[in-house]
Amino acid sequence: MVYGDRTAPWQKPLPTMYDLPSEDPEEPGLPDEFHDLQPALLSLTCKPAEYWPDRCFTATDLNLYYDSRHTNWYKRPDWFLVLDNTPSTDQETLRWSYVIWQEGVIPYLVVELLSPGTETEDLGLTQRKSGKPPTKWEVYEQILHIPYYVVYDRYQNRLRAFRLQGARYQEQLLPDRRIWFNELNLGLGLWQGIYDRRDGLWLRWYDAQGNWIPTPSEQLQERDEELEQQRQRAQDAEQKAEQLAAYIKSLGLNPDEIKPPEQEV
Repeated sequence: MVYGDRTAPWQKPLPTMYDLPSEDPEEPGLPDEFHDLQPALLSLTCKPAEYWPDRCFTATDLNLYYDSRHTNWYKRPDWFLVLDNTPSTDQETLRWSYVIWQEGVIPYLVVELLSPGTETEDLGLTQRKSGKPPTKWEVYEQILHIPYYVVYDRYQNRLRAFRLQGARYQEQLLPDRRIWFNELNLGLGLWQGIYDRRDGLWLRWYDAQGNWIPTPSEQLQERDEELEQQRQRAQDAEQKAEQLAAYIKSLGLNPDEIKPPEQEV
């Protein structure tokens, strides 16, 4: 007969990152690296052709207050886009939160990144408990009437998009894992590549020609590559000119005295 647990503390397996998702049990899974990187890529590549930068506001993990009768109720989208609303222009006016009754403009699009602790709520599979605030799905669909709701599951590499039609969200068909937004003249899709030195399948924006919108660092890299190609072409042209001059000299001629033939008019 064994009385009690005689296993030494150092022999017991320590909890992993999956066992300790957050110090706050009310908010499991906050924060993690992916929820920092992916929203940043969305903001860097969100360049609607129909809107100037000062008419688009994007936010990551910002409290969204939606009911003036219950001022302590909020949701915290992983990422959202607001059209026709001005971003802060200086440090002092940076938002602490997004308050609907103060801003007067609802988000156009909300993106949620699925994680094991939030999956059921993000997909609208949870029921509102008595005496508790409405669920995330209820807020987006029935209270704020946000036009588009996108959910990305990086574990299953699955992108789902919902469009508000009437009073309910209708899931959109995404045969190529992309969704186009006519109002923005932009699309959102899954891109396989390296972002911030991490290889993976990322959610990012693309233009009407199907080209992925580059980040500022990618633009600099493209510019540097183009400059390098120009330098290489100039070096090749110079080398060929030198070889031609050497060949002309080998024929006993002076390259400087040779004139190109005149063009016929």
